[in-house]
Amino acid sequence: MGRSYPRACVPRWLLLVVVTAAVSTPIHGQSSNELSVSQSTKALNAEPLRITLRDAIARAHKLSPSLATAVANARVAAGAVVQARAGVLPTLNGISEYIYTQGNGTPVGRFIASNGVHEYIAQANVHEALSGPLLFQYRRATLLKAVAADQTAIAERGLLVTVVQAYSTLYGAHGKVTTAEETLAAARNFVTITEERQKNGDAAYADVLKARIQADDTESAVDNAKLTLEQSRVALALLIFKDVNQAYDLAEDPSLVLSLPSRDEAQAWASSSNPELDAAEKTARAAGKDLTAARLGFLPSLSLDYNYGIDANQFATEFPLPDGRTAQNLGYSAVGSLNMPIFTWGSTWSKVRDASSLKQSADTSLHFARQKAIGDFHVFYQSAQVAQHDLQIRRQAYDDAVQSRKLTLLQYRGGLATALEVVAAESAVDTESAALYDAKTRYATAIANLATLTGRL
Repeated sequence: MGRSYPRACVPRWLLLVVVTAAVSTPIHGQSSNELSVSQSTKALNAEPLRITLRDAIARAHKLSPSLATAVANARVAAGAVVQARAGVLPTLNGISEYIYTQGNGTPVGRFIASNGVHEYIAQANVHEALSGPLLFQYRRATLLKAVAADQTAIAERGLLVTVVQAYSTLYGAHGKVTTAEETLAAARNFVTITEERQKNGDAAYADVLKARIQADDTESAVDNAKLTLEQSRVALALLIFKDVNQAYDLAEDPSLVLSLPSRDEAQAWASSSNPELDAAEKTARAAGKDLTAARLGFLPSLSLDYNYGIDANQFATEFPLPDGRTAQNLGYSAVGSLNMPIFTWGSTWSKVRDASSLKQSADTSLHFARQKAIGDFHVFYQSAQVAQHDLQIRRQAYDDAVQSRKLTLLQYRGGLATALEVVAAESAVDTESAALYDAKTRYATAIANLATLTGRL
């Protein structure tokens, strides 16, 4: 049965004032704050949405800031791969220049670097750098792209735990309010019964006082339970709605829709789908590529340039010769450069040492991640088993407490039980109800924690 949660506690008169002001004010004169209040009013008056656990998770995926950050980082990492690959592949550029140098009465001009007084350059340039560091930096960027994807998966699974815990906590909070209200009704009924027995001389006035004290305590417990319910409602609404005032119902008991897989199945899933371990492995490999790139800094690098176009004193594809013939300005040239590092003031050695330190750190983190994956699986699975068993116990204990309260009250009517025994029976129902809903929350959270390793909920 769906759980219905109260809307935000906004006085009706305040809503009437806000709506009246919104209608009477021209739309072009509304401020952003007025529009926000108007939207919240619509959310308050809308029909409650029925939200399943899967719906809540899907909605949270669209609104989570941490997940949005992880997705953005993954996109940036993908862009870094494109940029690193561009550094390895040939590039094509267009060059257009005009150079003027002061003349000296001859066609050559005053400056030896210029081919004439006027020089026109219009060429296409193909450039290729054959560099070991660039190649390994591209491979490193590819690995870091995969790491960013793993970080996104980690953020998704962390959000999964948060949503499941918030959903089950809200479900438990509603159940506790219902139990507290039932207990309050039973406590008031007990006050009535005790007062009648006291009038008939079958009970002492002290019993009446005990019954009244219990009713007062229970009424206070109802208020506190409702406050906790509202806090839980807001906590989940922040995760799944743009407007925290959105009215909604929970459609299901999370402890009934989540199941614990067998240990063999869970272990197989955890072995093949652990983003934390996969990220640690790829980070270590990326650190190795970085170290290799740093070491290759000691070796020469080769660059090739191929130019096609014109570099002439006239902006034309041909020029006339003194004998009346024409010659071609349009042509190509090729340049190969070999850069040999000889003395770099120790910068290359420093890069190697830094990369080596980072590689050792990544290897240590990888070893820790492997051990952590093993330990986390055992702990999470055992925690889920304990939570499942505790949930079964709490269900039976709650049923027994309800039955005990009923029998104790019947015995009190017949004069076979004391008021203290009735109060104790009422308190037992409250205690076992709270324990039952807490057990439901622990079980759902334990299944979600296990899903961070298995990827299956």
